[in-house]
Amino acid sequence: MVGGIKRLWGIVNIILAIGLAMTVLITRMAEQERQLSGGASVGNPSEGVKAGAMLFFALLGIPCAITFSVPFALASIYCSASGAGQGLSLGVLNLAIVVPQIVVSTLSGPWDALFGGGNLPAFVAGAVAAVVSAILAVVLLPSTTPDDEAKATIASGSFH
Repeated sequence: MVGGIKRLWGIVNIILAIGLAMTVLITRMAEQERQLSGGASVGNPSEGVKAGAMLFFALLGIPCAITFSVPFALASIYCSASGAGQGLSLGVLNLAIVVPQIVVSTLSGPWDALFGGGNLPAFVAGAVAAVVSAILAVVLLPSTTPDDEAKATIASGSFH
Protein backbone atom coordinates (compact mmCIF):
# COMPACT_ATOMS: atom_id res chain seq x y z
CA MET A 1 0.00 0.00 0.00
CA VAL A 2 2.76 2.51 0.89
CA GLY A 3 5.48 0.81 -1.14
CA GLY A 4 7.05 -1.57 1.33
CA ILE A 5 8.16 -1.75 4.91
CA LYS A 6 11.02 0.70 4.60
CA ARG A 7 8.75 3.39 3.12
CA LEU A 8 6.21 2.71 5.86
CA TRP A 9 8.96 3.17 8.46
CA GLY A 10 10.00 6.44 6.78
CA ILE A 11 6.42 7.76 6.65
CA VAL A 12 5.83 6.87 10.29
CA ASN A 13 8.99 8.71 11.36
CA ILE A 14 7.79 11.82 9.49
CA ILE A 15 4.47 11.55 11.38
CA LEU A 16 6.46 11.25 14.62
CA ALA A 17 8.47 14.36 13.72
CA ILE A 18 5.27 16.30 13.04
CA GLY A 19 3.82 15.15 16.36
CA LEU A 20 6.93 16.12 18.30
CA ALA A 21 7.03 19.50 16.56
CA MET A 22 3.39 20.01 17.59
CA THR A 23 4.59 20.18 21.20
CA VAL A 24 6.20 23.54 20.42
CA LEU A 25 2.91 24.91 19.12
CA ILE A 26 0.84 23.51 22.00
CA THR A 27 3.33 24.78 24.58
CA ARG A 28 3.37 28.25 23.03
CA MET A 29 -0.43 28.34 22.98
CA ALA A 30 -0.61 27.35 26.65
CA GLU A 31 2.09 29.87 27.67
CA GLN A 32 0.37 32.69 25.79
CA GLU A 33 -2.93 31.77 27.40
CA ARG A 34 -1.34 31.85 30.87
CA GLN A 35 0.19 35.26 30.23
CA LEU A 36 -3.09 36.72 29.00
CA SER A 37 -5.02 35.37 31.98
CA GLY A 38 -2.41 36.41 34.52
CA GLY A 39 -1.83 32.80 35.53
CA ALA A 40 -5.50 32.05 36.13
CA SER A 41 -5.58 29.40 33.39
CA VAL A 42 -2.95 27.17 35.04
CA GLY A 43 -4.58 23.77 35.44
CA ASN A 44 -7.58 24.87 33.37
CA PRO A 45 -6.48 25.15 29.72
CA SER A 46 -8.73 26.42 26.97
CA GLU A 47 -10.55 24.16 24.55
CA GLY A 48 -7.92 24.99 21.90
CA VAL A 49 -5.05 23.76 24.07
CA LYS A 50 -7.04 20.65 25.04
CA ALA A 51 -7.85 19.94 21.38
CA GLY A 52 -4.21 20.39 20.41
CA ALA A 53 -3.07 18.00 23.13
CA MET A 54 -5.68 15.39 22.12
CA LEU A 55 -4.69 15.70 18.45
CA PHE A 56 -1.05 15.33 19.48
CA PHE A 57 -1.68 12.05 21.32
CA ALA A 58 -3.97 10.73 18.57
CA LEU A 59 -1.32 11.48 15.95
CA LEU A 60 1.43 9.80 18.00
CA GLY A 61 -0.67 6.63 18.25
CA ILE A 62 0.13 5.84 14.61
CA PRO A 63 3.93 5.70 14.95
CA CYS A 64 3.55 4.01 18.32
CA ALA A 65 1.58 1.12 16.78
CA ILE A 66 4.09 0.72 13.94
CA THR A 67 7.06 0.93 16.33
CA PHE A 68 5.61 -1.89 18.40
CA SER A 69 5.30 -4.22 15.40
CA VAL A 70 7.49 -3.39 12.38
CA PRO A 71 10.97 -3.83 13.93
CA PHE A 72 10.04 -7.29 15.15
CA ALA A 73 8.53 -8.22 11.78
CA LEU A 74 11.68 -7.01 10.00
CA ALA A 75 13.92 -8.96 12.39
CA SER A 76 11.88 -12.11 11.71
CA ILE A 77 11.97 -11.59 7.94
CA TYR A 78 15.69 -10.90 7.74
CA CYS A 79 16.82 -13.60 10.16
CA SER A 80 14.64 -16.19 8.40
CA ALA A 81 15.98 -15.14 5.00
CA SER A 82 19.60 -15.31 6.20
CA GLY A 83 19.26 -18.49 8.25
CA ALA A 84 20.10 -16.73 11.53
CA GLY A 85 18.33 -17.60 14.75
CA GLN A 86 15.32 -15.51 15.69
CA GLY A 87 16.29 -15.45 19.37
CA LEU A 88 19.66 -13.84 18.67
CA SER A 89 18.15 -11.39 16.19
CA LEU A 90 15.41 -10.33 18.60
CA GLY A 91 17.96 -10.03 21.42
CA VAL A 92 20.07 -7.66 19.33
CA LEU A 93 16.94 -5.72 18.40
CA ASN A 94 16.00 -5.46 22.07
CA LEU A 95 19.44 -4.02 22.87
CA ALA A 96 19.08 -1.54 20.00
CA ILE A 97 15.83 -0.36 21.58
CA VAL A 98 16.90 -0.32 25.23
CA VAL A 99 20.38 1.25 25.01
CA PRO A 100 19.12 4.55 23.50
CA GLN A 101 16.39 4.67 26.16
CA ILE A 102 19.04 4.37 28.87
CA VAL A 103 21.13 7.11 27.25
CA VAL A 104 18.13 9.45 26.99
CA SER A 105 17.12 8.76 30.60
CA THR A 106 20.64 9.49 31.80
CA LEU A 107 21.14 12.68 29.81
CA SER A 108 17.65 14.23 29.88
CA GLY A 109 18.04 15.91 33.28
CA PRO A 110 21.25 17.78 32.38
CA TRP A 111 19.81 18.55 28.92
CA ASP A 112 16.69 20.12 30.48
CA ALA A 113 18.82 22.11 32.95
CA LEU A 114 20.95 23.37 30.07
CA PHE A 115 17.86 25.00 28.54
CA GLY A 116 16.44 26.50 31.72
CA GLY A 117 14.46 23.53 33.02
CA GLY A 118 12.09 23.12 30.09
CA ASN A 119 11.91 19.97 28.03
CA LEU A 120 10.82 21.66 24.81
CA PRO A 121 14.34 21.50 23.25
CA ALA A 122 14.31 17.73 23.79
CA PHE A 123 11.09 17.45 21.78
CA VAL A 124 12.64 19.53 18.98
CA ALA A 125 15.75 17.31 19.04
CA GLY A 126 13.43 14.28 18.88
CA ALA A 127 11.64 15.74 15.86
CA VAL A 128 14.96 16.31 14.08
CA ALA A 129 16.09 12.77 14.95
CA ALA A 130 12.81 11.37 13.57
CA VAL A 131 13.33 13.18 10.24
CA VAL A 132 16.90 11.86 10.02
CA SER A 133 15.60 8.38 10.87
CA ALA A 134 12.97 8.60 8.13
CA ILE A 135 15.62 9.50 5.55
CA LEU A 136 17.96 6.75 6.73
CA ALA A 137 15.14 4.19 6.69
CA VAL A 138 14.34 4.84 3.05
CA VAL A 139 18.00 4.98 2.00
CA LEU A 140 19.61 2.24 4.12
CA LEU A 141 17.02 -0.43 4.94
CA PRO A 142 17.13 -3.32 2.49
CA SER A 143 14.01 -4.09 0.53
CA THR A 144 12.20 -7.29 1.38
CA THR A 145 11.05 -9.70 -1.26
CA PRO A 146 7.71 -11.50 -1.20
CA ASP A 147 9.65 -14.79 -0.84
CA ASP A 148 11.41 -13.50 2.32
CA GLU A 149 8.09 -12.40 3.78
CA ALA A 150 6.52 -15.79 3.02
CA LYS A 151 9.42 -17.62 4.71
CA ALA A 152 9.03 -15.47 7.82
CA THR A 153 5.28 -16.10 7.92
CA ILE A 154 5.74 -19.86 7.71
CA ALA A 155 8.68 -19.98 10.14
CA SER A 156 7.26 -17.70 12.80
CA GLY A 157 5.16 -18.94 15.67
CA SER A 158 2.21 -17.39 17.39
CA PHE A 159 1.35 -16.40 20.94
CA HIS A 160 -2.37 -17.07 20.49
